[in-house]
This record gives sequence, structure tokens and C-alpha cells, in this order.
Amino acid sequence: MYEVKSVEQPHDIETSVPGSKSITNRALLIAALAEGTSVLHGVLLSDDSRHFMQALYDLGFPIHVDEEEETVTIEGFGGEIPNEEADVYVGSAGTAARFLTAFLGLSKGKYRMDASEQMKKRPMKELLVALEDMGSQIEYEEEEYCFPFTIGNFECKKNKITIDVEKSSQFLSALLISSVLLPQNFMIKMTGSHGMAYVSMTMRMMQQFGVHIERTITGSYRRKNENIYEAREYVIEPDVSAACYFYALSPLLHVKVKVKDVHMDCLQGDIKFLKVLVRMGCKIEDEEDGVLMLPPKDKFLGGSFDLSSFSDQALTLAAIAPFAKSKVCIMNIGHIRYQECNRIEAIVQNLAKMGIAAIEQKDNVFILPGTPTACEVETFDDHRVAMAFSLIGTMVEGIKIQNPSCTKKTFEKYFEVLENSIY
Repeated sequence: MYEVKSVEQPHDIETSVPGSKSITNRALLIAALAEGTSVLHGVLLSDDSRHFMQALYDLGFPIHVDEEEETVTIEGFGGEIPNEEADVYVGSAGTAARFLTAFLGLSKGKYRMDASEQMKKRPMKELLVALEDMGSQIEYEEEEYCFPFTIGNFECKKNKITIDVEKSSQFLSALLISSVLLPQNFMIKMTGSHGMAYVSMTMRMMQQFGVHIERTITGSYRRKNENIYEAREYVIEPDVSAACYFYALSPLLHVKVKVKDVHMDCLQGDIKFLKVLVRMGCKIEDEEDGVLMLPPKDKFLGGSFDLSSFSDQALTLAAIAPFAKSKVCIMNIGHIRYQECNRIEAIVQNLAKMGIAAIEQKDNVFILPGTPTACEVETFDDHRVAMAFSLIGTMVEGIKIQNPSCTKKTFEKYFEVLENSIY
């Protein structure tokens, strides 16, 4: 249990956050698929990334991790996997689960994959069905289309496939990253529209490593060149998803906030949350060493906000919503029911415990202004629930976060950094 102390004398905040989880795990797989040795700088070191790195090690890739320098060196073999058989454990890491499943499913070896109980409940069927249709052989040990399973022995049976991304855009990103293992003219068609900012990130990173994906006029994706990934040195951006918790403190505590090395032109879709804060009355200045957030002159505004393309920030917005001038509507976030927990349920239940009216209507959540009361926040073992609801504790005495260690999934020292920033 972690009790957040309310801030009695707010002051301006300048802080740093770890490297991006989304970029780290994409870079790890791309480097493994590349020909030669890549050096990744600014790597996120957390439960998710460590599971990913361990999986690559178990597959036989030479990988060296320098935790002090936050650097990973990895040798790739142009799409070949050193070990033809291996056991791989992905923990609760969604990116590792989806990206490695596609990689191994499109390979010739035979690989047993397992995951945490939490990950076993998260969506995988759409990706696994697509891989089976393409020619992957998959043997399920327990429930069909869930971990654990054995996958591999790929023999391409089609020249096109359709993938539904409504529950996770990671399904499409996984296939795109490993598309270098498919014939050049293989077409991947998408249905749904969730998480396209993350797909754009995937395509931009692939291009940075020398592989170009084009979107056809029919809405399909295909590789433009026959290139494999080129090994390189690569600097990973700070995690904007993590930075947003600190930027949200600007309107909440009425202070200036800067997160070092975060800029508006970054690869990560969650940078759009800063524009939400601007709509609520904040101002931003993109300075040489990072974006500076300035608070509103008065209490910040409510309103309706479409978070479909950066839904990790739905919890952050929900946490500050009770302190707004008027009702806040968080729109088009139905897919967050299928993440580490049912995040809509986590929002509604935790705010209700604090005496705040939060109403779920289809894929939207409406939150009315009010004065939260002390309570224990149920995190559902979800790192983003723990981090987001800690923000309320900076304003209200007696906010206790259950299972605070769940933040190790993406931000091991979150509460330490929070304390150092605000007290």
C-alpha cells in the first residue's frame, strides 16, 4: 500500500522519465530482425522490456544490457532465429506477447510461448487466427487462442490477410514489423480504426531501420522494398505516456511543468494529451530541453475529448476530471476494457469510492466535478491505474494505492520520481 501525500506548497516541476516502452519493444524486435549489431540507447528497463529481452536471449540472440547506461546491444541475423526450438515467456507484456507471436509464427522453428494469468485473459485471437490462415502451425495447451501454445513451422499459404484491430492495434503492428519475413507483395488489410497513432509509430520506426511500408488506395499495407532491416545505433525517446502524469499536475497543482527531452514532434501518439490540456486552459512552449506546460489562469475547463487514438491517457484524464470547472466526457475508449484490466470499470469504481459521479455510456465515460474523499484505490494489478490515480492524492489526503509495485511493468521508480518532483 502506498499513501500519496497531498501537496501543501506546490512549486514548479522539472523532471525526467524513462525511455518509451512502445519504442523500446519495437526497437528490440526490429534489431533482432536486422542484419548485424544494433545499439539501442535510452532503453526502458522495466518488467515489460525485461521479459522481451529475456525472450530474445532464450531464442539465441546475442544481447548485452548495460542497465547503468540504459543501453542494449543486440546482434540480428537478417530474420533468422538462432535457436530452432525454445520456450518463451512474455509475462504481462502485451507488446512482447503480440510482436513475438507474429515473429515466431512467421518463422520455421517450433516455439512454446507462455504468459502471466493476466496476459492469458487479454485479446490474442484476432492475431492467432490471422497467423493460422497465413500458414502458421499452432497447438493450444489450454483455452483455444490463449497462452500457452506452441507456434511456428510457417509455410506461407496466402498472399493477403485481413486483421481486425478494434481490440488492439498491436495485432497490425506485429504483422507489419515481421512483414520482412513475408513475400514482398504480401498484402495486409486492416479492419477497425483503434490505435492508428501506434501503427504510424511502427511504420516510422521501420523506415528508420530501412524498411518502407506503403498504404495502398484500397487501405491495405505492403512492403515497398525488398530490404531487410539495417542494424544501427538508435536513441529511444522518453516515454510520453509516463510524462503525461507529470504534465497533468500543471492544471491540478497550478504549476509549471517540464519533462526533459519531450517534444511535440515525437513519435508517440500520447503527445496529443498535451493538446487536451491546452483545450482545458493550459499553454505549452516547446523549448530546447523539453516541452514546458503552463497552468490555466483559473480553474481548468471540462469538455468532451476523443481519446480513441491515445487511450492510455483516459485514466489520466479521469483522475483530474473531478477538479475541472464542468463535466468531462472521455469519448471512444471502449477498447480499454480489454487491456491489463477493464479500465473503464476501474475508472467508474474508483471514482465512485471517492464520492465522484462517473457514468459509463457505451464507449464513453462522463465524470462530474466534485470533491474526492479518501479511499483505497483498487489498481487491478494495472500500472496505469496506479499511476493515474496517484494524481488525486496530490490534492486529497488519504488516497492509498493498493499494490503500488505494479508500476514496475513500465515505470519502476514512478513513486520515487513523483515524490522528488512535487515535495
